[in-house]
Amino acid sequence: MKYLKIIVILFIGFTSCKTNKKVVEGAGIEAISTKRIINNHYNNNFNQKTIDARLNARYTDKKTSAAVTIKLRIEKDKTIWMSATKLGFPLAKVLITPTRVSYYEKLQGTYFDGDFSLLSKFLGTELDFEKVQNILLGQAILNLKKGDYNSKIDDRLYEIYPKKDNELFGILFFMNSDNFKLNRQEIRNEEKKQLLSVSYAGYKKIKGEQFPETIDIRAIDNTNITTINIVYNSVSFNEKLTYPFEIPNGYKEIILK
Repeated sequence: MKYLKIIVILFIGFTSCKTNKKVVEGAGIEAISTKRIINNHYNNNFNQKTIDARLNARYTDKKTSAAVTIKLRIEKDKTIWMSATKLGFPLAKVLITPTRVSYYEKLQGTYFDGDFSLLSKFLGTELDFEKVQNILLGQAILNLKKGDYNSKIDDRLYEIYPKKDNELFGILFFMNSDNFKLNRQEIRNEEKKQLLSVSYAGYKKIKGEQFPETIDIRAIDNTNITTINIVYNSVSFNEKLTYPFEIPNGYKEIILK
């Protein structure tokens, strides 16, 4: 199931939280209100119809280390499609729509065709289409315009955090001061000793869009540590795309208990 993990970890999601205004202070970057930081983040939201990309992904945990090549196609707000290969050999495909997650992998001959419960169960947090899409685009998982948030300047980044502490969850967003795209977003579950952190080392301007160059994910579940490193090799926008997906005959269905 290691290749299932590689695909699933791309879709790491977070649970919801809450936004407010507070003036940030710090040396070297402009001190502006929380509301303005959030507005600037959404002013720089991705605004193309389709994405056609190729990326390399490396997955590591205490038992496994594997690298795959992934073709990624996105029709914004409608479809996310992935095809994973290793040394040219097809491994798995994923098709995600706002209401459905379909997946199959060739090594074990298994498939899943249902809602977001497979991803949510694997990661222990609620996922939906918008959260998956936002992670791939370097956007905040949560809607920062809904709720109460404070902000401060931390190491030349704008740090956004909930105004009201949650005893179970800690949520943080770190935004770059130049383009207001995410540098890092993370969630902690203290009770379950879980941490999910998604970092973006840099962005490349493509046809006016600030698009992630890399995505680094670190997932801690008690004593288990999983990392996934994603590097976008090529990205193009607004091409006519297809999303071929058909579960092969004879594959065994993954049944969630």
